Amino acid sequence: MAISAIPHINFANGQASEALEFYRRVFDGDLLSHTYQDFGMPAGLPDADRIVFGQITTVDGVILMGYDIPGVQAPDFGKPGTTRRANSTTITEQPMFITLRVASLDEATSLWKRLAVNAVVVEELASSTWSPGFGIVTDQFGVTWLINVHEE
Repeated sequence: MAISAIPHINFANGQASEALEFYRRVFDGDLLSHTYQDFGMPAGLPDADRIVFGQITTVDGVILMGYDIPGVQAPDFGKPGTTRRANSTTITEQPMFITLRVASLDEATSLWKRLAVNAVVVEELASSTWSPGFGIVTDQFGVTWLINVHEE
C-alpha cells in the first residue's frame, strides 16, 4: 500500500491566494489553483474569485494544498492559538504543526529565512541535542513550521 500524507491548509477570509503564492516562493514550486468560479460558481457571488483548490508541488517531492473556506468569518476565525517555548518545552494551543525534515543546515537556513518573513519566531534555528539545526516559526498566515536537520 502506498500512502502519502499531504498538508491541506484551510484559509479564512480569502487568504489562500496570497498564502499559496508565498509558499510557492518559499519552496520554489509550481502552483496549480482554481477558483470557485472555475468549478461553476456564478461570477459575482462573494466567493467566486476565491481558491477552491490550490496545490504546490516541488521537484523535491513537497506537496502542500490549501483553499479558502467559503463565506465570511469573524476576524478571529481560524486563528491558531499561541505557541511558545518555556523551560526547554514547547507550549502550544495549536492542534498541529508542519515539520520540514531537511538534509543539511544550509538547506534549513535557507528555508528558515524564507518562512520567517513577517513571522513569529518561536525558537530560533540553532543546534540542538538531536540535530545540527532545529527551529520553530509561525508564519504570517498562522501556520507553525518546525524545521529539523536530519543528517544520515
